[in-house]
Amino acid sequence: MGSQVVQTLRQGVWASLTGGWYHNPEQNKFNNSCHLYLWMFLLMLPLSLNLALPPTTTTLSIYCTSVTVFFIVIKMVNYRLHLMFNQGDIVAQNSVPDISKGVDKKSDASDSCLPSLSHNIYSPFEGLNISHAQEEDSLDELSETSTQEKPSRKLYYKLKVFPGKWVNILYDRLTLIALLDRNEDMTENMVAVFLAFLVAFLGFVLLNEGCFKDIWVFQFCLVIASCQYSLLKRVQPDAASPTHGHNQIVIYSRAAYFCMFCGLIWILEIVLRTPDLPVSTVYGITIVTSDMDIHVVKLDVDLIFTGFTYCFPVTFLLGLFPQINTFVIYFLEQIDMHFFGGTGLYPSLFSGFCALLVVLSYHLSRQSSDPSVFLNLVLIIIYDLYFMLQKEILLSDLVVCILASVLTFAITASTVFLSLRPFVSIVLYALAATVGFVTHYLIPQLRKHHPWLWISHPVLKSKEYSQFEPREDAHLMWFERLYVGLLTFEKYIVYPAIVLSALTNDGFALSHRKKLGIHCDVLLMTVAGMKLLRASFCNPSYQFFTLIFTIIFFEFDCSSASETFLLNFFLMSIVFNKLWDLLHKLHFILLYIAPWQIAWGSAFHAFAQPFAVPHILTIYFAMLLLQTFITTLFYTPLSPFLGSAIFITSYPRPVKFWERNYNTKRIDNSNSRLVSQVDKETGCDDNNLNSIFYEYLTRSLQHSICGDLMLGRWGNYCAGDCFILASDYLNVLVHLIEVGNGLVTFQLRGLEFRGTYCQQREVEAITEGVEEDDSCCCCEPGHLPHVLSCNAAFNLRWLAWEVTTTKYLLEGYSISENNAATMLQVYDLRKLLITYYLKSIIYYLVISPKLQIWVKDQSMQEALQSYTKWHHIEKDPAVFSMKIDEDYVHCLQGVTRASYCNVYLEWIQYCANKLKEPVDSDEDSPLVTLCFALSVLGRRSLSTAAHNRSNSLESFLYGFNTLFKGDFRIAAKDEWVFADMDLLQTAVAPAVRMSLKLHQGHFTSLEETEEPAVLYEAISNYRTSLVICHESDPAWRRAVLSSRDTLLTLRHMVDEGVDEYMLYKRHLIFKVIKINKECVRGLWAGQQQELIFLRNRNPERGSIQNSKQAL
Repeated sequence: MGSQVVQTLRQGVWASLTGGWYHNPEQNKFNNSCHLYLWMFLLMLPLSLNLALPPTTTTLSIYCTSVTVFFIVIKMVNYRLHLMFNQGDIVAQNSVPDISKGVDKKSDASDSCLPSLSHNIYSPFEGLNISHAQEEDSLDELSETSTQEKPSRKLYYKLKVFPGKWVNILYDRLTLIALLDRNEDMTENMVAVFLAFLVAFLGFVLLNEGCFKDIWVFQFCLVIASCQYSLLKRVQPDAASPTHGHNQIVIYSRAAYFCMFCGLIWILEIVLRTPDLPVSTVYGITIVTSDMDIHVVKLDVDLIFTGFTYCFPVTFLLGLFPQINTFVIYFLEQIDMHFFGGTGLYPSLFSGFCALLVVLSYHLSRQSSDPSVFLNLVLIIIYDLYFMLQKEILLSDLVVCILASVLTFAITASTVFLSLRPFVSIVLYALAATVGFVTHYLIPQLRKHHPWLWISHPVLKSKEYSQFEPREDAHLMWFERLYVGLLTFEKYIVYPAIVLSALTNDGFALSHRKKLGIHCDVLLMTVAGMKLLRASFCNPSYQFFTLIFTIIFFEFDCSSASETFLLNFFLMSIVFNKLWDLLHKLHFILLYIAPWQIAWGSAFHAFAQPFAVPHILTIYFAMLLLQTFITTLFYTPLSPFLGSAIFITSYPRPVKFWERNYNTKRIDNSNSRLVSQVDKETGCDDNNLNSIFYEYLTRSLQHSICGDLMLGRWGNYCAGDCFILASDYLNVLVHLIEVGNGLVTFQLRGLEFRGTYCQQREVEAITEGVEEDDSCCCCEPGHLPHVLSCNAAFNLRWLAWEVTTTKYLLEGYSISENNAATMLQVYDLRKLLITYYLKSIIYYLVISPKLQIWVKDQSMQEALQSYTKWHHIEKDPAVFSMKIDEDYVHCLQGVTRASYCNVYLEWIQYCANKLKEPVDSDEDSPLVTLCFALSVLGRRSLSTAAHNRSNSLESFLYGFNTLFKGDFRIAAKDEWVFADMDLLQTAVAPAVRMSLKLHQGHFTSLEETEEPAVLYEAISNYRTSLVICHESDPAWRRAVLSSRDTLLTLRHMVDEGVDEYMLYKRHLIFKVIKINKECVRGLWAGQQQELIFLRNRNPERGSIQNSKQAL
């Protein structure tokens, strides 16, 4: 524990402050010295130039040129060395510890590489041995007696300098990677050099401008050095990295953020020097005045932006800045959501359309109105999109858009909004408020599992609510029809009418009263109208709240600061979006730090929780409240540090806060090596084996989630919401990324609720009911009918999650799990399995289309000559046993052809009689001989797989599972089967799998073992209707994804034994649980920091214990 803390302080904390430099005692002296000198050079170069030379362009050129050349040389050498290692051109030389003699010594390898050169011609590049200083560490003790040691053989890499000229490099790839980051792509090297130049240029420009004084010059040079050094040697672990190990993107983050901040400071310096700035007043707030003191503004800007720049080492240590690609997605997403009404679409095609619409309108206003100019362009576009328009959704949109444009043009041209104002506006506002209240508040509350967290059951119940196992699709209820009707009326009539009325009225108002200039006013009106319309079409769940508050606030509270209604509504939509986030954050914080719910899961909690509690009402609460406002403004998670009551701010994340691909990598026989399939279980872990069920569930949700959301079966929703679908077999987290108009984008993450204590507590929290709780405070007076008790209602209000739907139907697989050990514990049951195994071999052999070829094959008959004799005895005690073989002869201590025929001849003849083409099946026939030989082969293969310990249950199960997955180890006596491998693939292998199903069905239908007709019919039915294979077989994945009705497999887990899994396709019942999305984002950020930055990978870590309120 102590060494891990020291390593984290050295490699995590100190390296984050310096940009990647730290002393690593595990590395050699050369690497540590190089790291130190590189960092000191990058620090002292700008500091010395700034102090020694005047702030001129020449000084700037010297510094930028020096840094650029320095990075080009280092990156080029690193690139060439990695190419050298990739080529693997190794030279073996006998070198003595006296390195000085290596220059005069020529190697045979060098001569062989240069055949055109004579051996007595000396080239200074041929035999030059460049030995790295790391070798000196290992030779320190031998330096005094080097002349007495025998020559040692060393391996050198050939580095070509010029055509025909090369040098020997005594180095290795791992040491080079420890020295400098690996950059094998020329593009990455060019980006790193460019960023290093940009950091140097912008940093020194600000130094020349005099933005930094005194000691802050040194601090700024330290920031420059850390940003440039991170381009050479990355910070690992990085607090903002979402992945373990090497992360190529996070390398460029420091330099990119430095360039952004320095660029903003430089631009603001130039703008604030501009005289006669325009005067603008919006909502009663004066943005810029002509007589404002520019020096005061400059001082404020310096304090803000330069303060952030000074704190770069600390901000990167705390992980407040995401990796640069995450920031770009987050920044564009926030613009898309707040200004264009987006919902987190990737990519934001509709927002791009909005931007192009404004630009194109401006461009067309400056062009000729002659339509012939654009005629050819339109024809080309229509011709290219002809085949794309065949798609149903495009055709539907085309028709709707044409009708909507005609109706909109007709309504606005009729001047109904101008002639009837303000009566039309008042009616529309009242209609929107009424419809919104009924649709998005009243109906969802009545459909919840506990309406208003007081009623014990839903008021509006679905038909499936009282059914135990529904067998049909969910029934469409009357209130769902009402919900869809009101939602459609609201989306397509009410809000478009409100926006059109506002555009019409405010457009005429702006024509007489200009606020920000005619161009800016038109731009704002266009963007506001587009944003409000798009938001209403996508998801109007919270629009009526925003509309009511806008009217009340700007009509009664702040009427003097009111602008046009459209701009007011647009502004309030942004403010309300932040207020909802603030409400979610406050709810998460309060329920997480409630004294009766504070977690005590680790030793750190014993220190942190008492430290935080006394300050909750004073300083700590004030700091926490400030953090909450800041994180709400920038849409960043607020995470509990190590699961304690101390909250820290994480870096901004987009709606899709899972920054990397967490998909379970599918591992089966199609993408794994043969040795891994034979020697061990392929993908023998629950995450890999169960991933196919979640993949099927994802495909089921793709077909139903959008319609179910529109029917209100998940309650109110918006982009970024998180839900848990919980059932008896599967538990998944569904994260809504984008909510569009008839379009939903979501992520699904499977939750394996077993194996750890915290997961058991989560399952208990989800499954336990509160309807039977009769307590109130410390007594149990009971509760009113259909109403929850006081304690139950109180506890439900202190949870970050809520059950919105009790019975949600979704097509999936019901998993029936049976322990194979309990089904084969008794020897009689094992004997029954072997009997089914041999009968299945006979069945698949007889129905094979190659049967006639096999029974007439002369070479095979000669190989099976010994099996034709009636006195032939198979008496291997490791294979045959009286306990498990029904045809075992005790007095002969083995199995004979006669005993085999006594048991299985009737079954052989019955199967043969079912064939259309007759085949001889008497006792001496080749068919019986082949069946007898295959029965011996099958049992011997089972014994070999069980390590000749078939009597042991564990060994028997292991051997049977080995045969089930298709691994047959053929003994020398059975090599005759290699004459045709189809005997194994079409007769023996499927017989193993069929015997498992027959043995399973024995407990429900005993007659299958008595009558050959019943058994034959059962095998035939199972063969056509049932998929039986191992989970590592690609056929298993194809069967699941193709929605086969019934599947059977055998799963062997090292710690849990062997289980039989029977899958039935039916409608699964899920509980839909809505979780506070800020709770999910915050806990995700905290766990990511603990796992990656603090490197705590303990599955029972204290930060996730006893958090029932947050799941």
